[in-house]
Order: sequence, then structure tokens, then C-alpha cells
Amino acid sequence: MELTKPVAGGPCWVELRTPDVRTAQAFYAGLFGWRSETDPRPEAGGYTTARVGEDAVAAFSPLHRPEQHPSWTVSFATDDADASADAVRSAGGTVLMGPADVFDHGRSAVAADPSGAVFSLWQARAFPGAGRFNEPGTLGWTELRTPDPQAALAFYPAVFGWTVDVSAHFTHWGVGGADFGGMKEQDDDEQADVPPHWLPYFTVPDTETTAARVLTAGGDPLSPPTHVPGGPWVATLRDAQGARFGLLTP
Repeated sequence: MELTKPVAGGPCWVELRTPDVRTAQAFYAGLFGWRSETDPRPEAGGYTTARVGEDAVAAFSPLHRPEQHPSWTVSFATDDADASADAVRSAGGTVLMGPADVFDHGRSAVAADPSGAVFSLWQARAFPGAGRFNEPGTLGWTELRTPDPQAALAFYPAVFGWTVDVSAHFTHWGVGGADFGGMKEQDDDEQADVPPHWLPYFTVPDTETTAARVLTAGGDPLSPPTHVPGGPWVATLRDAQGARFGLLTP
């Protein structure tokens, strides 16, 4: 990512919904060295923050409903969650939850684009979002997997004002021209296995070594470590409970 801190319109946080927070904590601590702290307040519902050093970088949370599939959700920063929720509706998306205040931390909403890919809106107050990007164990890229790229190209710039760089092989999303993510079209096989989604990539010193560690810890490979010409090494995997994520070595 060309962003180094949360800015309006850009990714600011990632959160894993999982059926077993303790198992997830151990899995990702083994990969990234995360240190986790669970909010003891009953109304926090077991929300657990993962840190690199003293900086918050991600979170774990129990599933809202037992039938939910484990998954990572990317949050995008906004100066006004209510206005952004209205923009989601106007652009053809759906607001699934909120907007609502989260203690004194900020105001949040959960939404889905026209293809059903889920993301969150975050209006910061006391909590701005991730304290680090692009460092080992932190968010380094976000990628939309969708069967309908043309709908996404209309939807996201209308909601967030993103800049778009479309090439023959890949689409880059940016804020003011600073790229933070991209988009890939889902083929029929991927659609049959997983719905449209946002995939977070976490920065690691060596993608191949970390991918091997994922397998040892009970995860599954989705795509092997691959060198993007002129770019990073990347891999996509499933954790031990089935949530998809990516690895990236600049």
C-alpha cells in the first residue's frame, strides 16, 4: 500500500469473525507474533485486539450467528459514517448493520456492495484504526474478489471517491492516486467455493516461509507463493478455521 496511516476513504482496520477466538489468537500469533488483549466488558462481546509492539493492527471477534462462515472484514475510514451509509444505498449497495456508536471509539456500519462483498465503515473518534501498515505482521494490501468488476467500478468511487487505475490484467484502487488495493474477477470455480469478498494481505519478511508455517499450523493453501512481475511475492491461504487471507512480501 502507498498509504502509511488511516485516511478518509482508505482501509483503516481488519477484523476476523471466528467461531473460536482463542484458537485464532494462537494461530496468528504463530504467524505474525501478534499479542492479543480481550476487552473484559460484557458489552464488548469478547472483542480482542491484536498488537504489534504497542500498536493495534487487527482484531478478533466471535461470530454474530452460528451459521456465519469465518471471514476477515476490511474497514474503510470515513469522516461521516451516516453519510457514507447513505452513499452505499444510493450507489446500489446494502447497509447490513448500523451506523452505530462503538463506545467512545468511533461510529461503525457494516455494508455490502452490489455483488454482496461485505466491508465496514469506520468514523474514528478515540480510535483511529491500525497503528501500522506495510510492516511485518500488519496490513499491506486489500483486494476485492468479485464476479462483477463493472458494478464495482461504478460503486466504490461513488461511495468513497477512489481513484482507479485499470490495466489489461489488474485494477488498482487508490485515495488521491495513492494505491492501497486492487480487484480481481472471480471465476466460476471460485464463486462456487466462496462468495464475493474483500481479502486482506498481511506483510511478512518471507512469503514462502510464512506460507509453510500456515500449513504446519493447520491452514490450507489457496494459491502458492508467486512473484508478481515488478512487484511483491504473494500467496493466499485459509486459516485453521477456514477464513481466507493473503501474505505479501514487498
